[in-house]
Amino acid sequence: MLQKNIYLILIILLLHVGCTTNEAQEGSIFQETPNSLENMKYTGDDHIDNSVEEQSEDGKQIKEENNQADQDAKEPETEKPAEKPKKRDVKGIYLNRNSIREENINKYIDLVKSSDLNAVVIDIKDDYGKISYDSKLDRVNEIGSDDNPTVDDMKKFIQRLKEEDIYTIARIVTFKDPFLADKKSEYALKRKNGNVWSDNAGVKWIDPFKKEVWEYVTDISEEIAQLGIDEIQYDYIRFPENAKKVDQEVAFDNPDNISKSDVIQNFLSYSKEKLANYPVYVSADVFGLVTTVEDDMGIGQKWEKISPLIDYISPMTYPSHYAPNTYGIGNPDRHPYDVMKNAMQDAKARNQMLKEDGKDTAIIRPWIQDFDYKSNYTAEDVKNQIKALKEEQINQYLLWNASNKYTEAAL
Repeated sequence: MLQKNIYLILIILLLHVGCTTNEAQEGSIFQETPNSLENMKYTGDDHIDNSVEEQSEDGKQIKEENNQADQDAKEPETEKPAEKPKKRDVKGIYLNRNSIREENINKYIDLVKSSDLNAVVIDIKDDYGKISYDSKLDRVNEIGSDDNPTVDDMKKFIQRLKEEDIYTIARIVTFKDPFLADKKSEYALKRKNGNVWSDNAGVKWIDPFKKEVWEYVTDISEEIAQLGIDEIQYDYIRFPENAKKVDQEVAFDNPDNISKSDVIQNFLSYSKEKLANYPVYVSADVFGLVTTVEDDMGIGQKWEKISPLIDYISPMTYPSHYAPNTYGIGNPDRHPYDVMKNAMQDAKARNQMLKEDGKDTAIIRPWIQDFDYKSNYTAEDVKNQIKALKEEQINQYLLWNASNKYTEAAL
């Protein structure tokens, strides 16, 4: 019996040596795949020692474990979402692409650390469609939207802010993108005669119905998530205002006659899926009146279709932007407390209705006006907006000033 087993071993070894490279590449049992060495060992032992009538319990257990390992190897692993940063009550300021330059950022870091602030919203893709860092994405490099970046090393920049315990939010202007519209006119909103459409300010927009646009935007979101940002914030996640006029002029790429609000909802669902395994939160900016009106105002923003899909929702409750007699206030611009109070009460009520329907809701984090428009806005005006928020138990806010000149006395 011993002599017979020796002959069998020699035959197997000769066959092993004679196996060609192509055979190995085409799936030979000697190919190094998961558990291949264990399979060789125990399968071989089983074949060689056929005379053994009784296996040990240990041997059975090992074989069963190997079989289970083989089964596990065949089943694709489900990627687990990365752990997101701990949630905090965010109080932040907006910083444009010029303010985040190396020579400018220190004063804003000092402002945050010397006040009640703890966050910054930084331009990643701005109102002109320009990317503020050197991107590795093919779509970005093809059109050059990251030419002349203002941050040399975005990963290091984000890490620097985090070391200062500053929460980082990436502002990504979504469907207002004149740069992409110029470089890829097939993505632009078109007039019914086929020419590229521009708004009253001469700015070109891209068509929210086009899936290629979704891919371009969310690719940037993914890349900045990989670089360590805490949150992605979609701004201009809407159709152009003056909807009645726009609809008369523009031929949307909408053969299935999908509603505008459904398109915005579908985009956010698409983004949510793409970012599911990244440790980032997602937020969206909406018109201030979205908290109150029932329809989408022709721009595609409807509270009930947006709030359940994101982590934070930021109504742009700038009192100067409300029409006279809104909320029964003759001149909303001069009543910042009342405007904020009414808007937040409506926002909370909308979220409550969603919760009663068993749906998730975004945390409310409004934008506060800290800029002059119809009148000079003072520290008291800013503080009155914050006061209204506190009374409504809303502990988060973002301050907007396009030129980043903030009223330090209010902070």
